[in-house]
Amino acid sequence: MVVVVYDISNDKRRVKLSNFLEGYGNRIQFSVFECFISLEEMRQLHQKVKKLVLPQEDNVRFYWISNDALSIVLTIGSQKPEPPPQYYVI
Repeated sequence: MVVVVYDISNDKRRVKLSNFLEGYGNRIQFSVFECFISLEEMRQLHQKVKKLVLPQEDNVRFYWISNDALSIVLTIGSQKPEPPPQYYVI
């Protein structure tokens, strides 16, 4: 899992980034997303996000959470993060 957190003061860039990240994971707070993607996908996401923000004004962080660490996540007020199902039956 990858946790993406950001602090962006410009409304237009912040909305653009949050809309973009909704395609990768679940918003768990206003500026925090949990994304169940691989390490390589995280690197690709990092490169894409670089094009959406201004490094001199914005702050975006990507935290890789290993499966071992994910199993010991503690929460209050929400359910533990769970990866999406591997298969869907239609």
